[in-house]
Amino acid sequence: MHSSLPINRYIDHSNLKPYATYEDIEILCKEALQYNFYAVCVNPFYVRQAKNNLKNSTVKVCSVIGFPLGANSPKTKLVEASTAVNDGADELDIVWNIGAFKSGYYDFVENELKTIISYTQNVVHKVIVETAYLTEEEKKTALNIVINAGAEFIKTSTGFAPSGAKVEDIKMWKKLADGKIKIKAAGGIRDYHTAIMMIQAGADRIGTSHGVQIVKRL
Repeated sequence: MHSSLPINRYIDHSNLKPYATYEDIEILCKEALQYNFYAVCVNPFYVRQAKNNLKNSTVKVCSVIGFPLGANSPKTKLVEASTAVNDGADELDIVWNIGAFKSGYYDFVENELKTIISYTQNVVHKVIVETAYLTEEEKKTALNIVINAGAEFIKTSTGFAPSGAKVEDIKMWKKLADGKIKIKAAGGIRDYHTAIMMIQAGADRIGTSHGVQIVKRL
C-alpha cells in the first residue's frame, strides 16, 4: 500500500441501488460504523437518514449528484447539490455531463462543475467521468478539466457503465496529475486483491458496495 492507512479508511461504503430501502441504508451505516469506513455513499433521498444514523461518528456522508447519467440541466444539478449539502452531505460525487463532453463542449462541462463547486464550497467534490465511455486521449482531457474545475477528486465510474475502474487508468492519472488532484477508483471493486491493486496504482479512495468483504479480505 502506498500509505500506512488501513484499507477501511480508503472505503466509501456505497449503496446506490435503485431499490435500496430505509432498512438497507440503516444496515449500510451500521457496517460503516462497525468497520470505521471513511464514508457512506447514498442517493440524495437518503442523506438525512444517513446523517442521523452516523451522528457522533467520524464516518462522512457522501451523496451522488446527476446520478447515474450526468445529463440533467445545470440548474437541476445545482439544486440537487445544494439540497444534499443542506441535508447533511459532507462530500458530493458529481456525474459530469458525459454527452456534452463527448460532443466536445469542454467549456460547458468545466463551467457546470465550477458553478456547482462554487455554490457548495464547504464539502469535498469528486467528479465521476465514466471512463468506460472515454478514449485514452479523452481520459487525459477529462483529468485536466476536473483539475481546472477545482474538484478535490476525479472518480472513474458510477458502477452503472459496462466497465469500471482500471489499474492502468489510475496509474496514468496519478502520473499526469502530479499531486494536483486525488483519485477515487470505483466500479467493479469487489474484493481485497482488487482494492489493494487500485491503491497501489495511486487511488486515494475506493468506492464499493463490497466494503465488508474487502476488509474481511474475502
